[in-house]
Amino acid sequence: MSKWYNTQGNNGDVVISSKIRLARNIEKIPFPCRMSNEIRKSLCKKVFASIQNSKYAGEFDLIELPNLTDAQKIALVEKGYISTQMAKQGQYSAVLLSKDEDCSIMLCEEDHIRLSVMASGDDLKSAYEKANAIDDMLIDNMRIAFDSRLGFLTSNPMHLGTGMKASVVLHLPAINERNMIGALGSMIGKLGFSIKPLHSSNGDFYELSNEISFGIKEENAIDNLYAICSQIVTQERKFRDELMEYDDFEDKIFRAMGTLKMARQVTGKEFFEMMSLVRLGAAMNIFDIKSEKIDEMLHTLGTASILSQANAEMTVNDADKIRAQYLRDNL
Repeated sequence: MSKWYNTQGNNGDVVISSKIRLARNIEKIPFPCRMSNEIRKSLCKKVFASIQNSKYAGEFDLIELPNLTDAQKIALVEKGYISTQMAKQGQYSAVLLSKDEDCSIMLCEEDHIRLSVMASGDDLKSAYEKANAIDDMLIDNMRIAFDSRLGFLTSNPMHLGTGMKASVVLHLPAINERNMIGALGSMIGKLGFSIKPLHSSNGDFYELSNEISFGIKEENAIDNLYAICSQIVTQERKFRDELMEYDDFEDKIFRAMGTLKMARQVTGKEFFEMMSLVRLGAAMNIFDIKSEKIDEMLHTLGTASILSQANAEMTVNDADKIRAQYLRDNL
């Protein structure tokens, strides 16, 4: 089955992925912070049953977090399927993950339901269409908390209204090389958006998202994000063309590829930093490798993702060796 990260979407040279997240709660049930484990388990089973009794039956697996190792939980965080907060929870929680991995539903995190849909490239609209369809099914089958004045009721007042967060993951090596990320963040912050680094600030990967969900329609929020994203894409491409005129920067790109093709150990930090340069080289047709292949590696070669597939005795050092071997075989 093809995964969303195996394909390159629109504007894929700069926009790696799009994501729509909807926060929902069920009427007359306390927010998760005030729920016992028994109520948490009951709610998770109720939501899963609602999915199983719909047209989405068989599309999702129920993953109960208490049954996972720490590495498996962190792997889900690395891939964007659960939050760091959820991975650290001591109480019962679960996530529903679609078999093609483009949809995850966190249960009993900050809200009862956190529905997320991913799409490759610049494709917020298709992600929204799928998220909205699943949301409509949940609303039809469950008593979702809604107020005619406040909109969808959420545990965090900042998420009242649509309860929607729309975001795109951007690859911005040229803008970052010009030290313009800070200025960009200040500018878009005034417009109700934020831009934050991913992968612990390793590599030039950033998430652009809306910060306002109250008093605005979902479609308008998406259109506004598209407009900001389009301007950033144009600027990044312009700066990339200028960067390619400098031999020193081109040398950095080739050195990164050479290291990844020959190294016997590659740490997580080194991986994201050098893959950022290699991805830029691929986008500028310096290397004959598809961006979607690089994106697949970015998605699957995090340290926890490697450790979660191995036995309990494996160390981080072992993961660095496995990562290096995979890179040598595939680059």
